[in-house]
Amino acid sequence: MAEISAKLVKDLRDKTGAGMMDCKKALKETEGDIEKAIEWLRQKGIASAAKKEGRVAAEGIIGSYIHTGDRVGVLVEVNCETDFVARREEFKSLVRDVAMQIVACPNVEYVRVSDIPPEVVTKEKSIEMGRDDLANKPEAMREKIVDGRIQKRLKELALMDQPFIKDQNISVDELVKRAVAQLGENIQVRRFSRFVLGEGIEKEETNFAEEVAAQAGLKKEAPKPVEEPAALVAEPAVEPAAAAAPAKKAAKKPSKKK
Repeated sequence: MAEISAKLVKDLRDKTGAGMMDCKKALKETEGDIEKAIEWLRQKGIASAAKKEGRVAAEGIIGSYIHTGDRVGVLVEVNCETDFVARREEFKSLVRDVAMQIVACPNVEYVRVSDIPPEVVTKEKSIEMGRDDLANKPEAMREKIVDGRIQKRLKELALMDQPFIKDQNISVDELVKRAVAQLGENIQVRRFSRFVLGEGIEKEETNFAEEVAAQAGLKKEAPKPVEEPAALVAEPAVEPAAAAAPAKKAAKKPSKKK
């Protein structure tokens, strides 16, 4: 494969208006042939999408997607240029796909890498610089490794860089650009919100058995303490003679002799 020089990428960018990464990918796919790369970009809708990016997109719709089980939901705003396109089924289908993508990617927090605040980038870099596997590496090498890891991490946070769930060969960004080519207008994913049922609520932990008893109106009695058996007291033995007083014999009256 021919080496893709920075000059070749710039020439393609100037001719098509496509982004640097898109141009580089197109040249790789066409082995450095700039004319074929232009055709490749046009087939993907990327060249026409780049030309429309500067146009105002203030129309569109707010779409939603509720995941099975009603535990996760998403609202997403996708903009286009006219209300006519916003009403088209192709545009509505795109919005549904984007909302579904957000539900499927719980780690995604931003639309684009450029939307990530500098303080988040700084925090991520600090975490990576403190990794144990970099402790013994030279400073220059550490910086290079960390930069690569940071770029990867930031893409994990960005919606537009995610592989499309219905076609892993394209990204969400490419999905949108194809819609631009099809519908002929600038289309932008502006913002989204994710809702997870019960998120942020501290749940009270209860004993299941006690909860069932409480619902049944029963009160659980505390176990009674076990009493120690009383010490046996030895009783004095009873003498047989003293057991009962001797019975008195009835006195016999003397019989009178006649």
